[in-house]
Amino acid sequence: MARILIVPMDADRRVSVHALAVDLATLLHAETTIAVSGPIVRPAFDASRRQYHSGAMLAMLLEYFSGTDSRILGITSHDLFLPVLTFVFGQAQLGNRGALFSTHRLRNEFYGMPRSDDQLYQRTVKEAMHELGHTYGLRHCLDAPCAMNASTYVEDIDLKPMHFCPACAEVVAAG
Repeated sequence: MARILIVPMDADRRVSVHALAVDLATLLHAETTIAVSGPIVRPAFDASRRQYHSGAMLAMLLEYFSGTDSRILGITSHDLFLPVLTFVFGQAQLGNRGALFSTHRLRNEFYGMPRSDDQLYQRTVKEAMHELGHTYGLRHCLDAPCAMNASTYVEDIDLKPMHFCPACAEVVAAG
């Protein structure tokens, strides 16, 4: 059985990490645990952009938990970027252990819309599934009803399901 370690890294308190662990365990047929501590992420902050470098945060996460063979999923409320992109919802190692995502741009308030904790949670599960899918070796799927469908905008996240299409689910079940 696959094991996933969920690491809150200055996570949004509106998102229940415990509920996320239960949902991911069910969706991925995996054993999930929640870390009680994680790395200090301040060094990943880029003052000129007022964002956190997702690659640096992912590297810190993997170094901090180098002694585990579990897949590692970091969750943060910080806005993430890669140097070539304005922002990213998350980042993962293709076919390896590490994944990270942010709830910063998943909140309706970021877009000037009314707060919705339910919608925030739905988006959180979808992003967690998407980034973890990359750790299983999945690339972006062209099948619209699949958690691995690419998301450029938050509306893209809203349109896709929490689960994988049959082809992607088969890869995850094997790995």
